[in-house]
Amino acid sequence: MEDLHVFYGHIHVLQGVSFTLKRHGVLGIVGRNGMGKTTLCNAIMGLLRTAEGSVRLDGQEILGLHPYRIADLGVGYVPQGRRVWPSLTVNEHLRLAAKGGGPWSIELIYEVFPPLSKRRTHGGNQISGGEQQMLTIGRALVANPTLLIMDEPTEGLAPLIVEQMETLLLRLAEEEDLAVLLVEQNLGVATKVAKRLAVMVNGRIETELDSATLAVDRSLQQRLLGISAKAEEAVSDEEESAPDAARMPPRRETSEVVATDAKYMSVPKFPNRWSYGNPLIERRQSEQSRAGIAKQITRWGRVPNLMAEGGLRGAVDEVSPPAVPEASLSHSAAYVAGTFDTKNRELSFVRNIIASQGVRAVTVDLSTSGQPSPADVRPQEVAKYHPDGADAVFTGERGSAVTAMADAFTHYIASQTDVGGVIGLGGSGGTALTTPGMQGLNVGIPKIMVSTVASGNVAPYVGASDICMLYSVTDISGINRISERVLANAANALAGMMMGKKPKGEHHKPAIGLTMFGVTTPCVELVTRKLEHKYDCLVFHATGTGGRSMEKLVESGIMAGVIDVTTSEICDLHMGGILSAGEDRLGAMIRTGIPYVGSCGGLEIVNFGAPDTVPEKYRSRNLYRHNPQVTAFRTTAEESARIGEWVGRKLNQMNGPVRFLIPEGGLDLQDLPGKPFHDPEANAALFDAIERTVKQTDKRRLIRLPYHINDPTFADALVSNFNEIMRET
Repeated sequence: MEDLHVFYGHIHVLQGVSFTLKRHGVLGIVGRNGMGKTTLCNAIMGLLRTAEGSVRLDGQEILGLHPYRIADLGVGYVPQGRRVWPSLTVNEHLRLAAKGGGPWSIELIYEVFPPLSKRRTHGGNQISGGEQQMLTIGRALVANPTLLIMDEPTEGLAPLIVEQMETLLLRLAEEEDLAVLLVEQNLGVATKVAKRLAVMVNGRIETELDSATLAVDRSLQQRLLGISAKAEEAVSDEEESAPDAARMPPRRETSEVVATDAKYMSVPKFPNRWSYGNPLIERRQSEQSRAGIAKQITRWGRVPNLMAEGGLRGAVDEVSPPAVPEASLSHSAAYVAGTFDTKNRELSFVRNIIASQGVRAVTVDLSTSGQPSPADVRPQEVAKYHPDGADAVFTGERGSAVTAMADAFTHYIASQTDVGGVIGLGGSGGTALTTPGMQGLNVGIPKIMVSTVASGNVAPYVGASDICMLYSVTDISGINRISERVLANAANALAGMMMGKKPKGEHHKPAIGLTMFGVTTPCVELVTRKLEHKYDCLVFHATGTGGRSMEKLVESGIMAGVIDVTTSEICDLHMGGILSAGEDRLGAMIRTGIPYVGSCGGLEIVNFGAPDTVPEKYRSRNLYRHNPQVTAFRTTAEESARIGEWVGRKLNQMNGPVRFLIPEGGLDLQDLPGKPFHDPEANAALFDAIERTVKQTDKRRLIRLPYHINDPTFADALVSNFNEIMRET
């Protein structure tokens, strides 16, 4: 590699990186988090666009080639985070990657990793973290590469399995016709496996040196990597809030004395991320323990069997110590999102609490300032998910940048396959950045937003989703006696949601959506009773959010059909009422073609808040005070006709089977003789406008019935028409 440069937008990430890796042997790349190591790996593999430089494999330039061409030339990749496919089985992973012409075969991988052999038919998300890492390494080896790039191969593994991985790496380095580029945070592994190390600092190779030199030089480790072995030295704010802090072992309450090369030094009371695995201060295992491990390792050909005789079955656990919650072995992760340029300490505090519960946590930086980021996922990576690219995010103007970053995060989080939950922190800006992405996730995925605006109107932030809004009480600025409790509660709540037992409801029946208002309750209850024996009936309150929630589930594929009895939200849309579901009401049915039966329930009612909130132009209407918080009135004939035409145009856009039933006897409990909203003339205008506008076909039919909407006969008609179109479907 010569003079390689990589940019994320305007951020210069790799700044002239150069090194040479010989045909045989291992070159280790070490450095603090955020120094550009993973970017380096992705650039070699063609996964990132480079600005300038050269990368040559056996003299052939590979920079600019597609990733599959680079793999064809003999480059294997073990990416950080494992990147297994949830939809493929273990065996399918290996079959997809296998190439002949070398010593590595699928059966040899199973001999090296016996747990994988027993999981051949399991999906990528159905195996533990340790097994996923075995699979990722096996997937790279069966391609029989000449160059193997490994990015953090021991990340997140229990110490026992780390030692076995270390043995494999040593054998690969010593006995295989293979070059290895090893990026490794565990300094103990890196110094034992690689004879030479390159230290990355701020996107540059600061120095190359023999690993033995770095292994024994404490001052050099401290200068290059930030390692400290002084018992009295407290961890710095930066280390305490580092995103990877959860990889550290539990804090020791007392200093311990360990032997290293006949010298004695104190293990720090608060180990930092680099001291974990530091050959200078790591605890030595007893000779009996080492001998026991050695007996477990056998050779198959020229490589060790990492799980021989089943003696190390427990070593596949992903975290240490082994006694951790079962959820830690899950494929799912808790995503901690926010602006790390201003909320690093608070976000990292939340991240560390989540990780302490055994839940894998991923930090995502949504900053737009361009400052260096300590997060697992940096702003530049999120920004690439914007439909117009990263340049649309980093505009230099805060308002447009925040709006664009929210859009980018929405696309980013939706594309991640391991989202088990999301938590965000922020004021009004941070809340506006994070919640749109949460709204885009499926209902049921835990979502918590700790916000300074959570005690006000949260409707724009929650939308039709199941976001939990938690008021921060104090501003999210530092860790104090209040914020510490609030943030800890939020972090533990998310971990509990992800780890807690889920109901074992046997929901084998198809789900259907129904809309109801208080004034249409008798109709909907009758319909539900007649259908609940064969459908899971989900009833939504037609309050604006209810309609949006139902249509969100329609678009997510959960619903088999819809009985839209109560379309009153459309009336509020046209009259400026407070219970509108927006212009896209009925849009999900148009886009999906789902079987749809609709009606006019409440389609004459306009809703406002307390009487003094009713606009002046409506004050002369016959106002009906439903309760102290809701004041309503009905539409005129002219207004009803306009609404009916809108409904008809929407029905014409539906390509699925449609039945729309008109209750000529009345629209709801307030539309009966003697009731405040009884107006047959206005109803007739509504019905005629719908009939005049709808283009009826074999699939789209309008049915007028001489019954009130709450009449049992009308409910029967809704059910029979729904059953008919479901049979046709």
